[in-house]
Amino acid sequence: MAGCAYCGSTILFGGMRSGSQRFCDRKCAQKAAIAEAVKRLPGDAIEQAITEIRRGNCPKCGGLGPLDARRYFEVWSALFMTRWSSKTQVSCHSCATRRSLGAIAYCLLLGWWGFPWGLVMTPAQITRNLKAMRERSTDSQPSRTLRNYAITQLGARIASAQAAGASGSIAAPAINPG
Repeated sequence: MAGCAYCGSTILFGGMRSGSQRFCDRKCAQKAAIAEAVKRLPGDAIEQAITEIRRGNCPKCGGLGPLDARRYFEVWSALFMTRWSSKTQVSCHSCATRRSLGAIAYCLLLGWWGFPWGLVMTPAQITRNLKAMRERSTDSQPSRTLRNYAITQLGARIASAQAAGASGSIAAPAINPG
């Protein structure tokens, strides 16, 4: 099975190609393009953006970090229709664990009701949430997901500053991990 070149998610059906790379959807392809543009910046600018996010306060509870970007997984079903997704939350470990527990409850309540994919994807998404809850980043190594998030935020900030500069303003928005 193919994996998304940006977020690493498994692509079962569909997706999109850009050159030799395959992505979940257009959003991941756009984020990868931003990340590619940011790679031209000095490495210390990227590392500084990652450090700013990691050392910030949790946007969910206001507590101290380290923050990381953690994924949670949901599934919703009704008869012959099933929708599953993975989402990312930048937060402290406690808030990420609470979010994963909420996603498990969501899956248990709403995931089973579709045939056949609800019956298949509900246990898969619950397992993915349990695995995500066990993962804990170290203080010295941010996750790949946080790196991608920080690079995307930095790229968006640069693009916004360039657009604002073209219209006469020089203010750039701050990185917002929420």
